[in-house]
Amino acid sequence: MLKWKEEYSIGVAVIDEQHMRLFEIGNQIYDLLENYLLPDKYDKIVTIILELKDYTIYHFKTEEDYMLKIKYPGYFKQKVAHDDFIKEIESIDLDAIDQDQDGHTRKLLNFIFDWVLDHILKSDFGIKEFIRITR
Repeated sequence: MLKWKEEYSIGVAVIDEQHMRLFEIGNQIYDLLENYLLPDKYDKIVTIILELKDYTIYHFKTEEDYMLKIKYPGYFKQKVAHDDFIKEIESIDLDAIDQDQDGHTRKLLNFIFDWVLDHILKSDFGIKEFIRITR
């Protein structure tokens, strides 16, 4: 489980709120993985993956529009990272998940939590720093 901490904030309310929502989606995966009473999780896993994909596309557009608005010099690097994340989510093999639901769900959870935290704390903090020095 991953908990939002104020230290993850980049100081842009709409982006911070969307980051919190990404944490919530990741935690839905965690909760599903920890639910040992549910023998077949496939449909719920697929639903969460689709929600994650749709929400990250929405979030990345918001973040990219904001970066363009403030003329953030790291925009293109961020755009590539965002596109790579979406490609990774789109490449998830749903048949493989059906064969080993917990194993693949755990890999997905680790990927999401690692990527989101790393991206916020490294890439998105560049936005925070840029705002600080340009205001």
